[in-house]
Amino acid sequence: MELLCSKRVQSFHTVRNQEVELMTKFNARSSSEPINLSSLTLVVTNNIVYRAIFGKKSDNAAGFDELMRQVQGLLGKTSTADFFPWMEWLNKFNGRNAGMDKYFGELDEILDQEIHNHLHPERSKPENEDLIDVLLRTQKDSSAAISLTSEHIKAVPIDIFLAGNDTSSATLVWTMAELIRNPSVMKKAQDEIRQVVKGKQMVEADQLPKLIYLKSVLKEALRLHPPAPLVPRETIQDCTVGGYKIPAKTRVIINIKSIGTDRKHWENPLEFRPERFLNSSIDFGGQNFEMVPFGVGRRGCPGMNFSIPLLELALANLLYRFDWQLPPGMTSEDLDMEEALGLTMHKKTPLCLAATPAII
Repeated sequence: MELLCSKRVQSFHTVRNQEVELMTKFNARSSSEPINLSSLTLVVTNNIVYRAIFGKKSDNAAGFDELMRQVQGLLGKTSTADFFPWMEWLNKFNGRNAGMDKYFGELDEILDQEIHNHLHPERSKPENEDLIDVLLRTQKDSSAAISLTSEHIKAVPIDIFLAGNDTSSATLVWTMAELIRNPSVMKKAQDEIRQVVKGKQMVEADQLPKLIYLKSVLKEALRLHPPAPLVPRETIQDCTVGGYKIPAKTRVIINIKSIGTDRKHWENPLEFRPERFLNSSIDFGGQNFEMVPFGVGRRGCPGMNFSIPLLELALANLLYRFDWQLPPGMTSEDLDMEEALGLTMHKKTPLCLAATPAII
């Protein structure tokens, strides 16, 4: 309620606008050669999430990004102890524990320094609180419902960063990949955006509610390419699913992608067709079980309200400011749509597209 409520997310609108504008300027300068959207979108989402957490740009953005990639890589690898807890001792010899200690130790140092900077008496009070400010204020509030320790204050930003930047970047890449494979859909989205924005230099947040087709494009991308396709849960009581008896306290894996492509609920489920949402009340908010890219209920993703404005603003400006094509000599049949292994479902090969600045 404090960290990811609508009011807090709205307070970061300047950060989103600035980083998306920098992205479009980079594209304009690089339009003479294919742009690596996989890399570019990761930089944009990293910067937005980092600024929301710490209230500033990273002093060592490249180093921090590499550190987070190493952490995500370790977390995404299968551990034998996850399935056979008594074999935890293997992690002492295969490098997993050593890697975790190393990378999380480095993260701990960064967070200790940022908390120290936030508590410095000469620090000027920001116009809008960042997430570290919120956590520190809550820690001091004697009437707060929860007592926060320093470990909590360091753990929450790591969770937010790990969950927020990689997933948003992956969703933007998959959406652009689907659009480049479906040029008529891309043109329809661009026509809508350019009609609504009408010659302004950038799509603004207050124009996003009018982009109905763009929202349908994003829903369709999330249906086909949920950023976290396999979600772990633990049963709280004995239950039966599909004829299988599952005891309480059992870890189960929910296949979110399979739900979103179930032929019982979706016509031509593997086809990218945003029109299916235009006259449909189905949304990704957790009320429609045919499509749950953010999960459902109290264990659903709390960052949905943070990521959607970011995704809509970035995607709208990519489509508004530029016309996109595959690199010369490449056809849509050549576009590799294979998925990479990991916590987040990334496109295995980087998405590189040619951008031509649009006349607006």
